Amino acid sequence: MPLISPFRALRPAPRRASEILAPPYDVLSSAEARERAKGKPWSFLHISKPEIDLDAAVDPYDKSVYAKARENLDRMVASGALTRDAKPSYYVYRQTWNGRVQTGLAAVASLADYATNRIRKHELTTPVKEDDRVRQIEAVNAQTGPVMMGYPAAPEIDALLAKASNGAPEVDVTADDGVRHQMWVVSDDAAIAALTRAFDALPAIYIADGHHRSAAAARVAQARGSVGSHSQFLSVIFPHHQMTILDYNRVIRDLNGKKPEQVLNDLKAKFAVTASDQPVRPTSAGEFGMVLAGRWYRLTLRPELIPANDPIGRLPITLLARNVIEPIFGILDPRTDKRIDFVGGGRGLGELEKRVASGEMAVAFSLYPTQMNDLMAVADTGKIMPPKSTWFEPKLADGMVSHVLD
Repeated sequence: MPLISPFRALRPAPRRASEILAPPYDVLSSAEARERAKGKPWSFLHISKPEIDLDAAVDPYDKSVYAKARENLDRMVASGALTRDAKPSYYVYRQTWNGRVQTGLAAVASLADYATNRIRKHELTTPVKEDDRVRQIEAVNAQTGPVMMGYPAAPEIDALLAKASNGAPEVDVTADDGVRHQMWVVSDDAAIAALTRAFDALPAIYIADGHHRSAAAARVAQARGSVGSHSQFLSVIFPHHQMTILDYNRVIRDLNGKKPEQVLNDLKAKFAVTASDQPVRPTSAGEFGMVLAGRWYRLTLRPELIPANDPIGRLPITLLARNVIEPIFGILDPRTDKRIDFVGGGRGLGELEKRVASGEMAVAFSLYPTQMNDLMAVADTGKIMPPKSTWFEPKLADGMVSHVLD
């Protein structure tokens, strides 16, 4: 089986995409999804977050939720809102956001290559979230949430995608968050074959966002057997150099029994510490912003403390953890310690100020974003990134393409 294959997408009928496309299931709470879907009977949230159509007291993991997902999917297919292509195709998917453009390919990727680590991972999964996606796939007999992946430098693929997206798109929708989603169908046999060959020549591709979806697809395939449409998983694969990772910042509830002056003194053992009149947005891995006692500070780590040949050790979050969070604040396991929280860069640096000024948090740190090259270097070693290392934007829209398991 090749690394990727075309598939018969279940997708919005012509001119219906604006009614259907929705944010990914995992970026909205149930309450937010319920509000977002008000007055929108064809929103894909009725499939991806079906608890919104049940009593708010119902557990989102209750079996009735998955049954409702199937009911809603069947309704949208029966009504003609969603239709399935007759011929296996590829789908060029372009997103435009904040002046940046990324153009990738929607395809189904080989779970055999996922198992051998040719499709590389960088993140641990949690059993509860994985179980949820398994039950969702089984209930609707489809993969409805694509996994976002990146491919390494491949000018041939870039050129093929540019050629395939040269005409008018079949879908062109700007969502309420300002992200423009466009899609072109690639059904020409020669173009399909060229894309399949070009991707198959790659040494590896890299999961960026969607580890629970890919892990759940692998479990379904294991239960059903290794042959059939369930032996592949729904993906959108972008050139790594076009992908955007935002900063993923940290806030801490207390100063571990220290006074602000003592924290500053402790930091000076390893950092150049400079007060700033403006919020500090770091410009390199060894630079950090800090909000403490109503002031911003720029922290610059001594260069000799940045390991050059350690792909995990040189990450911004690892540098902050080893030189600040662990020794000064005594937080050794950010997965379980309730004293630390995480703030996605999409919320802006003002959110860090707000959380500290309110008294909810005692100190906040802004980080330089993890770079895609660093993510790939970690994945190439078979290692796992620290928790909450990456925040990809823009997010893929749910409902653009789904993969039915025949």
